[in-house]
Amino acid sequence: MEILYRSTRGNGETVTASQAILQGLSPDGGLFVPTQIPKFTKSLRELSQLSYQELAYQVMSSFLTDLTPEELKSCIQKAYDSKFDTPAIAPLTEKGGAHYLELFHGSTIAFKDMALSILPHLMTVSAKKNHEERKIVILTATSGDTGKAAMAGFADVPGTRIIVFYPKHGVSPIQEKQMVTQKGSNTHVVGITGNFDDAQTAVKKMFHDTELAAELSKAGYLFSSANSINIGRLVPQIVYYVYAYATLLREGKIQEGEKINVVVPTGNFGNILAAYYGKQMGLPLEKLICASNDNKVLYDFFTTGTYDKNRDFILTTSPSMDILISSNLERLIYKIAGDDPEKCRGFMEALTAKGTYTITPDMKEQLADFYGDFATEGETAQTIARLFRDTGYMIDPHTAVAATVYEKYKAKTGDDRTTVIASTASPYKFTRSVLCALDQKYDSMTDFGLVDALNGLTGVAVPKAIEEIRTAPTLHDRVVDAVDMPKAVKDILGIA
Repeated sequence: MEILYRSTRGNGETVTASQAILQGLSPDGGLFVPTQIPKFTKSLRELSQLSYQELAYQVMSSFLTDLTPEELKSCIQKAYDSKFDTPAIAPLTEKGGAHYLELFHGSTIAFKDMALSILPHLMTVSAKKNHEERKIVILTATSGDTGKAAMAGFADVPGTRIIVFYPKHGVSPIQEKQMVTQKGSNTHVVGITGNFDDAQTAVKKMFHDTELAAELSKAGYLFSSANSINIGRLVPQIVYYVYAYATLLREGKIQEGEKINVVVPTGNFGNILAAYYGKQMGLPLEKLICASNDNKVLYDFFTTGTYDKNRDFILTTSPSMDILISSNLERLIYKIAGDDPEKCRGFMEALTAKGTYTITPDMKEQLADFYGDFATEGETAQTIARLFRDTGYMIDPHTAVAATVYEKYKAKTGDDRTTVIASTASPYKFTRSVLCALDQKYDSMTDFGLVDALNGLTGVAVPKAIEEIRTAPTLHDRVVDAVDMPKAVKDILGIA
């Protein structure tokens, strides 16, 4: 069955999967969504017997139907290899009454590796398939993890350049060090004097700038995206939820068809949307628990039906979730609006013009799959400390937000079914936050002194990604205002 893609704001025109991957964002400003969600072609029991790579093929081949089996298998083989430090790729660890899906065993120790290890390969295959001769310029805004994972994936990939913008004062020291030390003749990192939403808004504006696109095309360049707005980022994320279920089934923790809950620390809404798509495919998921930090715009949306970004932007210890415009929510809005692009466009235009929109009661009823809650900074720290004290297991602040919200959900609902928590980053990426959650004495230590202290405390080996940047020189030091981002892009690409 062929799966095509159309824009959430378009006129119904369709493109192939490879065209959607190549474009990243639709020319009308919408996001590409599949015309239908494919169903599993194998039983859950059969899926439980597959390796991560085999499962990735089963899921992704259902969505990316214009890639040949040979092309897709080659992309998967190149992506999910020894760059992951565990053969399972996404192992499950049972601690404190929940199963933590560890998505941080890739080369940059964050969940973005799961999709960004394969996106460059999908992108180059898509370019070849569509006879694209121009160099692809990957333009990306990051709240901390996407940038490094994207650069690691695209570094020195022929026919590509990658430019990453990040909030200069809105990421952890380790996150920043990972980015500014990135090697690769085609990689560029730019700090901005603003927050993530400023960076993301400016990137989207550049995608819609026809004059800039024409200048780029004349110089032999084509914009594309590595953010989760790219369907080539979203589809690979479905895989690890299926793998989590398959692992629980294979290990006898659940029965075939038994429903489980999934808890996802959520910022841009891509990671939890992937779980939603998995449920649409036939994965037995009960509640999709959306966990927010103090920037609780999604919690408020699920509670009231009103999305309102008109609020103070709060810098937290879980910076990858410090987001007030959750781009991927547009795909869910399109779905619950009855796949109506006009309705969806109206909501998105209201968000741009007024910073808020309210869905209809009928649409709100369709959000029953989701449960939203949030964790304060204090609660997040308490959860890190409690879990480590009780089990010896250390989690990062994003995962702790999810664990906190899960405890709130259980207390409110009494639902104690088997639950998977998406653990999205290694605690080594947020050493100061996790150690200060245990004791404020750690706050006086240097960043790499904290790395060694965490190693001594937990016995967990320091990841290669951290050791590599310990003495690495800074290779990128450009900082600009958000309004000057287009000029920075032109400078980097040598366009007058």
